[in-house]
Amino acid sequence: MEDERYVVISADMHAGSDVLGYRPYLAARWRDEFDAWSKTVSSRWHATPDDEESSETMRCRWDSDLRLRQLEADGICAELVFPDTLPPFFPSSAVFANQPRDRADYERRFAGIQAHNRWMVDFCAAVPGRRKSPVQIFLYDIEDALAEIRWGHDAGMPAVLVPAVAPNHPLEGLWSRRYDPIWKLCQELMMPVNQHVGAGTPDVGTESAEGAVLFYEVHFFARRSLWHMIFGGVFERFPDLKFVMTEEGLSWTSAELGRLDHYYANVIRYPTLDQSRFGLDAMRKLSMRPSDYFRRNCYIGASSLAPSEVGARHVLGMDRIMWGADYPHPEGTYPYTREALRATFATVPQAECCALLGENAAKVYGFDLDLLQPIANRIGPSRAELCVPLARYPDESLLPIYMGPLHPDPGSFTGFTGHVQVL
Repeated sequence: MEDERYVVISADMHAGSDVLGYRPYLAARWRDEFDAWSKTVSSRWHATPDDEESSETMRCRWDSDLRLRQLEADGICAELVFPDTLPPFFPSSAVFANQPRDRADYERRFAGIQAHNRWMVDFCAAVPGRRKSPVQIFLYDIEDALAEIRWGHDAGMPAVLVPAVAPNHPLEGLWSRRYDPIWKLCQELMMPVNQHVGAGTPDVGTESAEGAVLFYEVHFFARRSLWHMIFGGVFERFPDLKFVMTEEGLSWTSAELGRLDHYYANVIRYPTLDQSRFGLDAMRKLSMRPSDYFRRNCYIGASSLAPSEVGARHVLGMDRIMWGADYPHPEGTYPYTREALRATFATVPQAECCALLGENAAKVYGFDLDLLQPIANRIGPSRAELCVPLARYPDESLLPIYMGPLHPDPGSFTGFTGHVQVL
């Protein structure tokens, strides 16, 4: 029967063109400068057919046919695709690059993300209905951002990838009313605002300890956007705005919401406290607790959902969580997605699996489940398959590193959150 296989939609995937593939999508005025810049870029971002194995590892980011074969073999029907490679004029890969700091850098890099957005529309069009991507913007120039959002909406892009603001960046944090036109337009167009781990990290140098600190703190810097937007009244002013936090883990949310509620309650109830002097005016403009805004406005792109974290699904809300494979990153589930799904979902009721693996993402990003079900009937994991507990992770996989214990303590919401272990 048609309902015997799950429709699996990964809400966290990555792709981007090789460097030279962006050139046709650049405005003509930038192409001479691009030609000079592209010669300075590391070879890892160029298509290199010489080494078959490493070439395939990189090619899946821009080779649509190769990518589709790999995902179908892993049982994934559809995907939401975030940036991954090096857009024109970027100092580093799109996932970790900070926002521009001056007008000259902004104009070059905005041309770069416009090229990426236009490349991505064509990349998604290669498999209609099975591949979607958020439109990427910067916050430096609000009018440019609004125009690019409108363009993305008209091109069929279902969400907006809004960067977080690093603590050492001159731009205001997301609490600022400066960004209200963006939230207003996203609400009007019913486009969720998305952020991905790696956003909002401060500029760091080459010192090894700095790198260690960065990767330990990387989730924290992305998560800051949540309380920026709550305390800044964004969800109060725009009650229908959807905010999605992707690959930032799941287990942190319950404790963090408790801390946010406690802080909010203290400020409201005890206005003479020292801490209340700093935020009382802002807090008095809120009509709900922080956790209430979260449960109304926020979603989690849980990549890759660990066995120790799936127990938090009822605390956060079954309709708030979307599974992700984080393909093709090494911390993702490919090529062991079926094993990863069994590790996490074997004891989860089938109706809840349907929601977490596909239905929630379909609602948030506009995937057509009727279109995807026949594909799932051909390639998707069966319900019988997923309900068989995994005895052990595949020996050659990285799943034990990134997904944590296969059999965590019952009721434990602690676990691995993509890059670092939460103890």
